[in-house]
Amino acid sequence: MVTEAQARRALDTVIDPELDEPITDLGFVRSVEVSGSAVTVHLRLPTSFCSPNFAYLMASDAKDALSALPGAGEVAVFLDDHHDSDLINRGLAADAGYRGTFGHEAEESLAELRVTFRRKAHTAAMERVLTAMLRAGLPEDGLHDVVLGDLPPGPATTALLRRREALGLSTEPSAFALVDDDGNRYPREEVPLRLRFARSIRISIDGNAHFCRGLLRTRYPESAADQSPVKEKVS
Repeated sequence: MVTEAQARRALDTVIDPELDEPITDLGFVRSVEVSGSAVTVHLRLPTSFCSPNFAYLMASDAKDALSALPGAGEVAVFLDDHHDSDLINRGLAADAGYRGTFGHEAEESLAELRVTFRRKAHTAAMERVLTAMLRAGLPEDGLHDVVLGDLPPGPATTALLRRREALGLSTEPSAFALVDDDGNRYPREEVPLRLRFARSIRISIDGNAHFCRGLLRTRYPESAADQSPVKEKVS
């Protein structure tokens, strides 16, 4: 047996890859129905033309998260009101996978797409922690020597470590904090440039999330009640 509360907690783990927030916080979960071991979920997005690959990734991750629940039997996830809803829903029902669903239109594998956005999420999380250290008085040049063990304890540091782990980067206290996508330390003279680039990524992610929340409320006024209050993003 599965409860609705368990199903919703499972959906909390599903992240919009572009916005770096749980689909439950964003209000993308339209409904959850549980009957014994069967779970049916309907998802909605801010527009009918949201990127199909992002839409599929979220819907597929939702089905995987629900299917992993102890006691879960038949799991059905539907994407509503999207221009590719029929295609995506057929692919999910058949467990056809990303390439099996989109065929020749699937230019990238789902794994490649996921890594691309995990890297962006890591860059944004890195900027949040390091900018907080600058505000606390650390000179910008000093960021070059900051290691993970120097970071203040708290949700933002925990979030950065989680994103590093997802990319296979070191989470040892002695590992440098300001690194590229492969975990390589940037040269000291590049610190200002790299920090500005990371800030642009973070601002883009946060801005898009704010915009999409508003679009969803415009399209589905009732979704406002399902969106979590906007807070400083550290999760």
